[in-house]
Parts: sequence; C-alpha cells; structure tokens
Amino acid sequence: MTPVGILVDITVLLVAAVATAAVRTRDPVRQAVVLGQLGLLLALLFTFLQAPDVALSQLAVGTVVTPLLILLTVRRIRRQPGPGGEAGRGGRGGNR
Repeated sequence: MTPVGILVDITVLLVAAVATAAVRTRDPVRQAVVLGQLGLLLALLFTFLQAPDVALSQLAVGTVVTPLLILLTVRRIRRQPGPGGEAGRGGRGGNR
C-alpha cells in the first residue's frame, strides 16, 4: 500500500469518528465546533484524493461558513425574549 493510501485510510477513519461525534453531540455550540473539525478533515481527505478544488470549497463552506451560521443562529435564539418576556431558555423544554 502506498503512503498516500495509508493517509487516505487514516483520514477516512477519522472522518467516520468525528462524524459520529457530531451526531452524538447535543449542545449546538459544541456541535458547531465538531462540524468545523469534520469539514477540515474532509478538506484534507479531498486533498489526498487529488481534488484541490473540492477541498477548497469544503474548507470555505464546511469549515468556516456552516459552523459560523450555526453559532450566530444559536446566539440569536438565546437572546430573543421568550413567551414570558424572558431571554432564551438556554436549553430544551420550558419551566420545570
């Protein structure tokens, strides 16, 4: 097996592990960070597979834009007043 083949195999395993972590993460802020890491790993994988144009697109969109939009959305939702006039709940469910 070639050195590039080994790097591709390792990167695919890391992508699978980080994608699983992204699915299992419940907090939206942490999930955005994990999605950024996943985007970086995918860009690296595309580079190893000799697709630099796809890697650059993934780097821009998957690593920067998507996590940033998620973080801005979470920030805005948490700052909006709820039905009782209070700021965001910071979690799921209502008053318990």
